[in-house]
Amino acid sequence: MDNASEVAERIMAGEVRAAARLMRDLDDGRPEAREVLKLLYPKSGRAHVIGITGSPGVGKSTLTDRLIQHLREAGKTVGVVAVDPTSPFSGGAILGDRIRMQRHALDEGVFIRSLATRGHFGGLSASARAVISVLDAMGKDYILVETVGVGQDEVEIAAAAYTTLVVTVPGLGDDIQALKAGLLEVADLLVVNKADKEGAERTYQDLLLMLDLRTAKTPDAWQPRVYQTSAKKNRGITELMGGILAHQEFLQRDGGQALIAARRQRLRQEFLDLLKEGVFARLVDQMTKNGRLEAIIQDLLERRTDPYSAAETVIAAALESATR
Repeated sequence: MDNASEVAERIMAGEVRAAARLMRDLDDGRPEAREVLKLLYPKSGRAHVIGITGSPGVGKSTLTDRLIQHLREAGKTVGVVAVDPTSPFSGGAILGDRIRMQRHALDEGVFIRSLATRGHFGGLSASARAVISVLDAMGKDYILVETVGVGQDEVEIAAAAYTTLVVTVPGLGDDIQALKAGLLEVADLLVVNKADKEGAERTYQDLLLMLDLRTAKTPDAWQPRVYQTSAKKNRGITELMGGILAHQEFLQRDGGQALIAARRQRLRQEFLDLLKEGVFARLVDQMTKNGRLEAIIQDLLERRTDPYSAAETVIAAALESATR
């Protein structure tokens, strides 16, 4: 990689090739890529990040494609992070989302990046937040983060986005149950996609009822809204975009206190994830080099200790060493 400051300058100037290379290096976990990210950080924090989540087959990619189209027609620049299932053959992303969005590929105002989950359950891959920061530093007005559909575990998308869309379709009774179980709590906007299908109105009414029954209602808090769309037929997108803009305006009210709170939540989660990732990697590397890891595994195998006690001992020793 070139000099970190030079790469950072090129990315902040909007150079696509430099950004694409950095994103690849970040996804591969290259240490020098993080040095560039450190330089880009002060220039981030301006884009509005929209999370798009929901079960497989609800049409998230087509909906994302329509939102890109709408934003570009409004003169806004767009970055897209499409978190794909990991290919069982290559370990990389299955680029289905890119294929569906290929009509935007030649648009200089759109940057689409696919990332593999690489076994990370929760909708976002480990490098997704870093890629969001790169797109932000490039000066994108909006960043759309479409996550792989893995059910209610995707609630972590709310910690990375400022506006979260939860997408469902008519006829998925289990999907509505999943919403009750957790996704409903993170939704700023609920979307009934494929609304031209039978049962759309019932699903829409069910969601309205579920929102109405929620006990936690604060007058000054944002009240989630429900929209019906047919992304394939380009219906309801204008109304949905209106809801996104309304939530963005809500966050910016009263000096942007709600937006500051959302940013605080996002940065807190990002910092804790990096801390957890870094401490874990260093601890495992150290234990592997000094043979401690294999010794513990052997003790576990011969039942001289248990995993819980062994983990507590290692953590206690690491904390004691860190405070010396």
